[in-house]
Amino acid sequence: MQLNPWFSTTLKAAGLATALAAVSACQPAPESAYQAPTAAPVEQTEAPWWDDAVFYQIWPRSFYDTSGDGHGDFNGMTAKLPYLSELGIDAIWLTPMFEAPSYHGYDFTEFYQVESDYGTMADFERFLQQAEERGIRVILDLVINHISREHQWFKQSAQRIEPYSDYFIWRESLPEAGKGWGHAWSDNDMPEAVWHFDETRGEYYYAAFGATQPDLNLEHPDVIEEMKRMAKFWLDKGVDGFRLDAVRFVIERGPKGQADLPETIDYWKDFNAFVKSVNPEAYLVGEAWVDIPVAAKYWGEGKGLDQGFDFEFGYIVLDMLQQGLATEAQFGTMSQQSGQAEDGALHPLAQNVQRRLESGAPLAFFTPFLTNHDQDRVGFQLLESQAKAKQAAALLFSSPGTKYIYYGEEIGMTQLKSGHDVYKRAPMLWDQGHQAGFTQAEKAWVEQKDLFSRHFDAWWPDFLTQQLAVGDRTVEAQRAQPDSLWNLHRLLIELQKQRPEMRLAGSYQVQSPQQGILTVVRELDNSRSVFVLNLAGETADIASVIAAYGELSVTWGFDLDGSLLATDGLVILQSR
Repeated sequence: MQLNPWFSTTLKAAGLATALAAVSACQPAPESAYQAPTAAPVEQTEAPWWDDAVFYQIWPRSFYDTSGDGHGDFNGMTAKLPYLSELGIDAIWLTPMFEAPSYHGYDFTEFYQVESDYGTMADFERFLQQAEERGIRVILDLVINHISREHQWFKQSAQRIEPYSDYFIWRESLPEAGKGWGHAWSDNDMPEAVWHFDETRGEYYYAAFGATQPDLNLEHPDVIEEMKRMAKFWLDKGVDGFRLDAVRFVIERGPKGQADLPETIDYWKDFNAFVKSVNPEAYLVGEAWVDIPVAAKYWGEGKGLDQGFDFEFGYIVLDMLQQGLATEAQFGTMSQQSGQAEDGALHPLAQNVQRRLESGAPLAFFTPFLTNHDQDRVGFQLLESQAKAKQAAALLFSSPGTKYIYYGEEIGMTQLKSGHDVYKRAPMLWDQGHQAGFTQAEKAWVEQKDLFSRHFDAWWPDFLTQQLAVGDRTVEAQRAQPDSLWNLHRLLIELQKQRPEMRLAGSYQVQSPQQGILTVVRELDNSRSVFVLNLAGETADIASVIAAYGELSVTWGFDLDGSLLATDGLVILQSR
């Protein structure tokens, strides 16, 4: 694919010293270089389609509404496929789209029906077909760990109707406090956090994520087969795989045995073997919200999941750019990683790649990302700074591995505040029109109070007005600005596809040539990309930094007249 001419400015780095001479300088610091070893390429005839792919996560209810009811829908996603093609993504991850009683859908009542708020099965099948025609793959969010308390299986289990009686985890009495039966991802040792009383059965059932979402008994042979049957149904529809929710918790074997058990890894090995028997190219990526050494277990020596999310990476980037203000982990047991390197130590970004390489799983197993639907948005954490959002995007795409982008991240969408997840999942901002072009309905779904179990103030209208008043927060505005965050994402996605050093085989170096300046270098054979970030918070003279890279051309970071875009703090240099 030919790059946009604006991206292809071929100013020679060595000739920029004069143009940069007037830029004020920061005090230089002794050079310190950080380099993580690069894994040797794995010999294979052809890499899996997901290696180095770029995924785009869609919250269907918030993407685009074509029916006028205030809810995003399948036809809306179909209508926006040209947009996603223009952005350049390879695949889509749809958060839950099965029938469910909640707005979020992580508590299915049906495994074989689509969410009626989003349209019909025919609408979904049309979306799949048109995505395939554009070369875009689609994976579904699959929740196997738990389902809705309103599901017929649970109702029949509560009544002890066979064969459903043991489809869930039951016990006659509440465990004693202090014996380890609390949340598996925290120090909470209160059994009432996960054990809930059912009046129909007169017993307690295990539900790690709340009383409305009872955990399935995934050691019951019938339940195991039901999950396989359901996976085959959707694979036969044409989906390309699944994002697997809460993979750490599918087997419960008592206190201190609620997560990451050997039996849990064995469950996913068996599930993967079945999925590959249906479609050898089907893809499984797991949500293991935990440190890298534990997440790596889900590779299962090549027989487990195809990939797992690298949660650590996003924490490092956001902590580094916002100096300790990154939000804490949820549903995980992660140790927070600082974004600041100590003298003589590997930079945290290099440490992150090194931990991946030393984890026991291949580098290709880990998928770096910034945030997802469970975390405060990048724009919010970075205080709505488009410059820092650009740096975060550059750090994401310069890191090796498959990438994931959360919808709206490409335009710097933010949120009203922390707290309820609804703030992180609000409608996409397409243009300056009614409801930012998301819907023609008077009220978007975030304003429809019957969807929520708690009361919300009428926050959306004022928040939306404020966002639109900024003027550059919509897709329409950013597509028209050559130096926008949206256009940077499009460039980075193109580079991921075109540049061999940007892929898994490329080396990865992080350097700090002077105080407040960070460079990330990716190189393979004679092809090189260099990302120069000014993290100092003020204009910096980086003439010597750029000049050190000789004949590399400037791909991003300079106007056509050669002046430094100091406010953005990002320059990308590349070999021809």
